Amino acid sequence: MAVGFLDRSRIVASPGWSRWLVPPAALAVHLSIGQAYAWSVFKPPLEKTLGLSGTESALPFQLGIVMLGLSAAFGGTLVERNGPRWAMFVSMVCFSSGFLLSALGVATSQYWLVVLGWGGIGGIGLGIGYISPVSTLIKWFPDRPGMATGIAIMGFGGGALIASPWSSQMLGTAPWSIGTVATAFLVHGLVYAVFMSLGILLIRVPADDWKPKGWQPKATNGNAMITTANVSARNAIKTPQFWLLWVVLCFNVTAGIGILEKAAPMIADFFRETSTPVGTAAAAGFVALLSLTNMLGRFVWSSTSDLVGRKNIYRLYLGAGAVLYLVIALTTNASKLVFVLCAMLILSFYGGGFATVPAYLKDLFGTYQVGAIHGRLLTAWSMAGVLGPLIVNAIADSQKSAGKVGPDLYTTSLFIMIGLLVVGFVANELVRPVDPKFHEPASSGEPARSEAR
Repeated sequence: MAVGFLDRSRIVASPGWSRWLVPPAALAVHLSIGQAYAWSVFKPPLEKTLGLSGTESALPFQLGIVMLGLSAAFGGTLVERNGPRWAMFVSMVCFSSGFLLSALGVATSQYWLVVLGWGGIGGIGLGIGYISPVSTLIKWFPDRPGMATGIAIMGFGGGALIASPWSSQMLGTAPWSIGTVATAFLVHGLVYAVFMSLGILLIRVPADDWKPKGWQPKATNGNAMITTANVSARNAIKTPQFWLLWVVLCFNVTAGIGILEKAAPMIADFFRETSTPVGTAAAAGFVALLSLTNMLGRFVWSSTSDLVGRKNIYRLYLGAGAVLYLVIALTTNASKLVFVLCAMLILSFYGGGFATVPAYLKDLFGTYQVGAIHGRLLTAWSMAGVLGPLIVNAIADSQKSAGKVGPDLYTTSLFIMIGLLVVGFVANELVRPVDPKFHEPASSGEPARSEAR
């Protein structure tokens, strides 16, 4: 139970509190933990200073994503019970501690401390911080759930936009030293602790009877509000809808995260043998550019889902995403512009998928325990966090050992990603309204009925 300053009862908003102050509080946390997407900037320095392979340098990132999903799944109910301030505080402590332990690991050449710190402890901070504002935002913005969650989760996608150039500047260019890498981890841990504290101080929850002025819940064709009933987290995992969305999220994330984790070395490999190779600074810029589209996609596409419906927007993410991967696979390194534009769109769909899924869950299961349901669904992210980097790095390492270079290092991975997106597309098509037998008993103002549109 949270106590004192962190207790949920201490952050109930007073009458007149502006709900538009809540997204900035969520952004303070999400922009910080979004540093995870800049991990590829740390890979080359870690590989050179500690003698690691590409697969080994991906371990902290993979473990971090695994722990993100697991901590979100097992901590979702605690977040609902103790409130977002408690969750943001726990996230800050774990995330910052992970950086500090990683700094010690690099300084002492003990790579397992980096894996444990950034991946294990920091990963817990990622998971708790990621879900901390979701149900709060949906309660503050029941009229625009896609937009609201998109604003906050946009921060997670955009974290690397800040972290990538900042980290790259701190690390400098090769040859890297152990002291430089350790100092970068140390500074990151301290600065993010301060920034995340702003969100902890600012966050508020609405009173139980609060609703936007003049707003009444209703089912509409455009917003695809499938139900006005509520489903508990325990019952949600018994439904086929939950597991279909699990597959959708897992494969959409796998297809994006494998490339994102290896973005900097990947673009360098793709164009190394061409007349216009990509240098270290340009590769870091590519990571930042992907972060920008990842961030904007979370807001733009999730807001669009309020108009066209969640199922339709996922058709775009998965179907168009598969086509874009095919374009990259077929054009290889013939055009740097085509490669970059396709990657940008893919990452915008990848980010949009994350931001839209809480609203999709709200449509299917209602607002009751939606944060806990979201946390359980993020185990799909854990699986994808292993699959994506493992597929891309293992195949690239194998092809490199076979003497292949350039796009040939990644062609097989690209076709695997296309297959996964097609499977996700089919799963999304199978989503239907939740059977009323899973609904919670009707309460005042919340009829337990399904209204499919």
